[in-house]
Amino acid sequence: MAELLTDDELTSALEHLPSWRRDGSAIVRTVELDSFPQAIQVVNRIAEIAENDDHHPDIDIRWRTLTFALSTHSAGGLTAKDTALATEIDSVIETVRPQE
Repeated sequence: MAELLTDDELTSALEHLPSWRRDGSAIVRTVELDSFPQAIQVVNRIAEIAENDDHHPDIDIRWRTLTFALSTHSAGGLTAKDTALATEIDSVIETVRPQE
């Protein structure tokens, strides 16, 4: 089982994930894309990554707005698996929506 991150470890990790915020026992990011098809393409790519990593985010799809929530439920909170997947999600989003 993955070990829970300490508050200091999570704070440090979030310094490198500026689009993410802590929400209880999860980290959350919301992104608005240009269109619904683009949002679904992003979800499909992240689904492939998550399946490969065997670590699956909660994803809320509202037209072209996606909200990702990451938590390692089997560990009861946040682990390095969550921050690693957040980094991968950021990379996918960056390919379709470069930093402004």
